[in-house]
Amino acid sequence: MKKMLLHTFKLGDVEDPEVYAASPIYEWQQTEAGKWVMEHSIDPTFHIFTDAVTYGYVISITAHITPKRWTEFCLRWS
Repeated sequence: MKKMLLHTFKLGDVEDPEVYAASPIYEWQQTEAGKWVMEHSIDPTFHIFTDAVTYGYVISITAHITPKRWTEFCLRWS
């Protein structure tokens, strides 16, 4: 199992990034790729980083996934 980066998106300068990130994360989970990740990966998590260029935030979704499943994910949605 390897921890892989599955999806990223940006937020502007907001007071509480966790609250504002919840809706885009939920919307991504409802896509075909998001549903597949939730079913076939272990421990999907999101991480919030500050974006020094835009003074906002970058949110990344990662999960532990087998190399075989990672290849399938890349072939389907990359």
